[in-house]
Amino acid sequence: MSVGQDLADEAARYASMGWMRGTSGNLSVVLDRDPLRLAVTASGLDKGELTADDHVEVDAHGEPLGPGVPSAEAGLHARIAAVSGAGAVVHVHALAPVLAAERWPGGVQLADLEMLKGFGRQAHGDLVTIPVIPNGQDMRVLGDAFERGYRADTPALIVARHGSYVWGADLRQARHRLECLEWLLRFILETGRGA
Repeated sequence: MSVGQDLADEAARYASMGWMRGTSGNLSVVLDRDPLRLAVTASGLDKGELTADDHVEVDAHGEPLGPGVPSAEAGLHARIAAVSGAGAVVHVHALAPVLAAERWPGGVQLADLEMLKGFGRQAHGDLVTIPVIPNGQDMRVLGDAFERGYRADTPALIVARHGSYVWGADLRQARHRLECLEWLLRFILETGRGA
């Protein structure tokens, strides 16, 4: 299967879950590390209807290397991939992360929940803090904020009043981590049991 088809299939999955409403959200896969190049979903398209051709190759700054218009957040995808070493980055607009960031703007703390294993963390006795950064339109500013709060053992970031970014070695691992994050955040929101 092609990278473009993988991106289209994953986007359709998230769109069906209501996490990529309208044309929101974007996904990326690292194509090369030296120099850094990524395939990013194209801008302005319904993520439930992407084809294998609906992606754009970008450089380490999120600038297009060929035809098409990449997502406006391509620069942040590239920064996350460069700093974390991730092979794929997923950005969705699921509601739970946005609500959690509103409630805990200094970072969302999670502990003593079995689903933390999905992040490669311990289910008990391991405090996990998901960083929250303010929203903005300058991807360099957002990238700097991400880098300041980055922890190698926490593969997620919430942009306040916007959405979440989760990354992994590939799209599948990123998806599993995102599903775990959404479950964890729904749990603490619905129970009022933040760490």
